[in-house]
Amino acid sequence: MPTEREGEAAMRVCYFVSEYPAVSHTFIRREIAELERSGLSVLRVSLRGGGRSLVDEEDLREKARTRYLLEGGKARFVARSAAAFAAALLRSPLALAKAAGAAFAMMRRSSRPAPLHLAYFAEALLLARRVVEGEVEHVHAHFGTNGAEVAMLCHLLTGVPYSFTVHGPDEFDRPEYLGLPAKVRHAAFVCVVSAFTGSQLRRWVPAGEWHKIRLVRCGLDAAFLSRPPPRIVPKSRLVAVGRLSGQKGHLVLLDALAMLAGEGVPFSLTLVGDGPLRPLLARGIRERGLERQVELAGWMSNAEVRTAIGEARALVLPSFAEGLPVVLMEALALGRPVVATYVAGIPELVSDRENGWLVPAGSAERLADAIRQCLDAPDAVIRAMGEAGRRRVLEQHDIARECRALAALFAAGRPAPASAAVSADAGEAAAFGGSHPMRLGEVITLRTGHSGWIKR
Repeated sequence: MPTEREGEAAMRVCYFVSEYPAVSHTFIRREIAELERSGLSVLRVSLRGGGRSLVDEEDLREKARTRYLLEGGKARFVARSAAAFAAALLRSPLALAKAAGAAFAMMRRSSRPAPLHLAYFAEALLLARRVVEGEVEHVHAHFGTNGAEVAMLCHLLTGVPYSFTVHGPDEFDRPEYLGLPAKVRHAAFVCVVSAFTGSQLRRWVPAGEWHKIRLVRCGLDAAFLSRPPPRIVPKSRLVAVGRLSGQKGHLVLLDALAMLAGEGVPFSLTLVGDGPLRPLLARGIRERGLERQVELAGWMSNAEVRTAIGEARALVLPSFAEGLPVVLMEALALGRPVVATYVAGIPELVSDRENGWLVPAGSAERLADAIRQCLDAPDAVIRAMGEAGRRRVLEQHDIARECRALAALFAAGRPAPASAAVSADAGEAAAFGGSHPMRLGEVITLRTGHSGWIKR
């Protein structure tokens, strides 16, 4: 679908993510890159970057393209926020009051301390300035947590429409404290990455807002989709990729592997990733006597992850809670079956005994049994399952197709050209989505169909 209308420049979109780039946010980087390939102009804004944990060269290049609200430290952030507040008060006291009221409303039932919501309001003030100066026409946030709140407040300050993508499971751990109904009410639309994610969002959003919920799946690019699956199937090597956090179920995986080791089953597993549970997992490996079979490899670059998956018989992901893990898509696209749990959106991608094995979350016995079946299966079966998984990914997770749908949603709310929607009136100056040249005392109001506006 064309991203430009006749006579207009490329649509300008701002992506706001609290931490970007990050090693676990590769899917956002791919999405931005594909949108830019399709003709959109994307402004990247983040509160902070991934810092020292970044290991991929593409992430490091992306960091150089991203503008950070915390750049210069907290003291400078406070000073810039105060200046932005004063400027917003001069531009539009009404919009500022509306945004401040929404920020205080978000505090009422939140599980987070009130000062954090004041910080989100300060972030929104700075983001609003970036949006206006960058002539942004739409703001998109990933995750329905604090990033979506900042985007919502930015919308109330500027009138620039916004949307956000809900992934899970964080949005569903304490949804009643996240203000999801308000975030959806003010949004132009909301993306969900799986049908399951959409169903959970509908639990907390009034039925009158359901029409805004759109399924836009995470996608893979040519680095995965254009590679033919390797024909050689390793016999006993496994890989697990993911953040070392409580929701991923790694301790259950260690229990399952200890059962297999006790039976004399030959295997090795490379655990790719890092996180708060690393010390506990390192101790668990020692206590179970798995030092020779299990390697804690830390974070790897994208190319290294592809190599690790290609050199494994299967990928194992024993999660307790998920959205729809991108690493499952990556493994299947590379022709490798997966051993996963039937939670959240995973069964939309993985079919038991067709392109992998699905087991109950938290069951070390069932997980051990599935891994045993994977190790015992003939290589021809493993190849066939990998091919079936690759077909499923090509059908559901082509990033070019998914980003065409996303770009169409952005364009649907694009305001009419300024030349057709500008009216002048003495006394005030208001501009939607960007800075327009004007004389002192001249008023420009862009009629966009949105309630917000910026007074200059």
